[in-house]
Amino acid sequence: MEVRYANHPDEIRRYNTDELRERFLVEKLFEPGKVHLTYTHVERMIFGGVTPASEELMIKLDKQLGVSFFLERRELGIINIGNDGYVVLDGERYDMKRHDGLYVSRGTKEVSFGSNDPANPAKFYTLSSPAHNTYPTVKIDMKDINPLELGQLETLNERKIHQYIHPNVCESCQLQMGLTMLQPGSVWNTMPAHTHDRRSEVYLYFDMEEDTRVFHFMGEPSETRHLVLKNEQAVISPSWSIHSGTATSNYTFIWGMCGENITYSDMDHISMDQLR
Repeated sequence: MEVRYANHPDEIRRYNTDELRERFLVEKLFEPGKVHLTYTHVERMIFGGVTPASEELMIKLDKQLGVSFFLERRELGIINIGNDGYVVLDGERYDMKRHDGLYVSRGTKEVSFGSNDPANPAKFYTLSSPAHNTYPTVKIDMKDINPLELGQLETLNERKIHQYIHPNVCESCQLQMGLTMLQPGSVWNTMPAHTHDRRSEVYLYFDMEEDTRVFHFMGEPSETRHLVLKNEQAVISPSWSIHSGTATSNYTFIWGMCGENITYSDMDHISMDQLR
């Protein structure tokens, strides 16, 4: 598990491209037969990819977190962005088709992942946050989600927002998670931009062609920076940072956040004339 430390917004004013990428960009999440996790001191989130192939994989974090098992004091969100697979929680199996999600209760002792076809593995994106309460595990089937349809083609931001771990769907302590699909011909997300000083976020960009690139904008509104991402890469977005992107084609991204509250609409909007 890689560890990333928190940064003051004044620091990134002097960062070059390599330094910015080193601190906020995670380039490798999915590798067959591997678990790749990143621990960020921003809200103490743990996120990454689990790609089981011929054998099941488990997330085992105890000594690193000072607990007896991974979810002793944490909750967990999972979305499968690969082929069909399954998750086993304390002996109970949950079948996971592409884009299916799972909220995993605090206190779950064993979390393992498998693929139905090792040659075409599942890819489980995982995001965990500290939790001070326990809520039931919930399976979230993509086909049962009624997405929010926002934007329009004229402004290149026609998109569907699928809420997974959200008060409208299931209870959680502080974790929220969802998936946004941009429609063909649309390339912008979350513009005009916003911040939410009471929560931090992680974005995973995927469903992109090999040569498609996303320009992810970050930083304080008055002094923005950008990161260039390719398929299946993630970026950490602190509470003080905008988090908006445009790309060379349409794409899908998973947003996940935690912090002071679970009010999805609690954000500070940035007008276009404030951006620099």
